Amino acid sequence: MANNKEVKELLDAGVHFGHLTRKWNPNMAPYIYMERNGIHILNLYKTAAKLEEASEALSKIAASGRKILFVATKKQAKDIVAEKASNANMPYITERWPGGMLTNFVTIRKAVKKMTMIDRMKQDGTFNTLSKKERLAVDRTRAKLEKNLGSISDMSRLPGALFIVDTTREHIAVKEAQKLNIPIFAMVDTNSDPREIDYVIPSNDDASKSIEKIVSRVSEAIIKGLAERKGGKDEDETEEKAPKAKAGAKKAAAVASQEEE
Repeated sequence: MANNKEVKELLDAGVHFGHLTRKWNPNMAPYIYMERNGIHILNLYKTAAKLEEASEALSKIAASGRKILFVATKKQAKDIVAEKASNANMPYITERWPGGMLTNFVTIRKAVKKMTMIDRMKQDGTFNTLSKKERLAVDRTRAKLEKNLGSISDMSRLPGALFIVDTTREHIAVKEAQKLNIPIFAMVDTNSDPREIDYVIPSNDDASKSIEKIVSRVSEAIIKGLAERKGGKDEDETEEKAPKAKAGAKKAAAVASQEEE
């Protein structure tokens, strides 16, 4: 159950403001509290509950070692998502969604490898053997790849989940994830269809304060999951080392005993 403090924080961030009533999607009705001055107002108690549910699930995915791909190409969300996803060491798309990003992942990986190959050319001196025109073309290609795919260069396999800001705008990403049965977590405003999303967070996906509030909470949950994973690994390593240390101590004691004799 959401507490009043949490709901007040969501309220202060303007998470409750939906779209004009004439632009609404009727499937969002369960999450709408009321209508005021022609604008739908979201029920923040439901938002808080759904945010908690989504955060727990994302934390578990992060703890399992899988990546969560953040997607937000709208102007007011780009910088926020890039910063929060980077803090959580997760990949993100804030430029145009590359068609086939998920369904044709092999091709996308080839493009990322091309970027790595250009970097290698610059390091080993091959780049300097090219003509001025060729170097310019290679630099342009590298810059374009970096802009569109640089943030996913470490994503060697399909993500364990997607986190989307504005599912109506990112409908292609939604369709690709659905096709591959990749769980979708998203900020869903009153003009979007929640039926397409696995973990709906009913919220204002237009205001930067609202976006920052939700994405911050989500990234914190992911960081928590990563910390739990690291803690678990450390414990496993300690448990593995303990028997070896014990065996080593026994061996040393036996050698010392033989020397005394």
